[in-house]
Amino acid sequence: MTQHAAARHDNAIRLTDSGLETWLVFDCGLDLPHFAAFPLLETTAGRAQLTDYWQRHIAIALRHRLDFILGAPTWRANADWGAKLGYDAAALDRVNREAIAFMQALRDAHQTTTSLMPVQGSIGPRFDAYHPDTVMSADEAEAYHRPQIASFVAAGADGATAMTVTHSSEAIGIVRAARAADLPIGISFTTETDGRLPGGVALGEAIMAVDAATGSAATGFMINCAHPDHFSAALDAGEAWTRRITGLRANASRKSHAELDNASELDPGDAEELAGLYRDLRAKHPGLTLLGGCCGTDDGHIAAICQACV
Repeated sequence: MTQHAAARHDNAIRLTDSGLETWLVFDCGLDLPHFAAFPLLETTAGRAQLTDYWQRHIAIALRHRLDFILGAPTWRANADWGAKLGYDAAALDRVNREAIAFMQALRDAHQTTTSLMPVQGSIGPRFDAYHPDTVMSADEAEAYHRPQIASFVAAGADGATAMTVTHSSEAIGIVRAARAADLPIGISFTTETDGRLPGGVALGEAIMAVDAATGSAATGFMINCAHPDHFSAALDAGEAWTRRITGLRANASRKSHAELDNASELDPGDAEELAGLYRDLRAKHPGLTLLGGCCGTDDGHIAAICQACV
């Protein structure tokens, strides 16, 4: 079962987590160089912090008897970001495998027959999603992301999701690499305040390009790291590509990426208002079944979203 796979019941809600990195930095006061959470797996204290975070979210899913997607904290665990943090290829393979094992242990401790908890690897973009000036070809992206995907497969992950993707060519490469490894993969694009990808490409154009180049091999698409006000209008046309969007992990804040990048304080927005916007989007697009959060959100936002949408 993957993050974007069909729910056990048509249009049944599934939950996932919220803004891990912003929670760690702003709520817990941790220093996360390069916004990377995966090094926390290297210490007992770091693992305890991660366990606390996921248990808060798992409790919500169990309370509402909903499936919960356990996404490993590996968004930065690729070659370029890993090198900045002192991880070579062997160390990255190790930590990616350990991240999946960590999530599998959480699954084994909490999963029930009414709340299934598939484990997924999280893939991040090669370059800074807030400053996506460099664009890889699909072939380059396939080769670049292949090692991390191989680590997920070796560790027994149920699937993977590429988060905060800014270019269709990188998404195409990721899908191709996952398809070659027989790993179910979902793609989550981010948008600017105008509902377009950071490079200016329309969301629908990007989704259609990925499907055309991969034979619709992605299990589905999501939108993350943007506020619903930024992209809702892009979905209103109801074109066929909108039915490929099955999940949502929105920011709590209406601020742009540039504003968030320079923010010294967390903007948690209004959890109840955000939950209402999720409810409104699901009323128009019932295929939006996977609900979580991104920057500025925490388990309180997920609880409000669940209360509004279940």
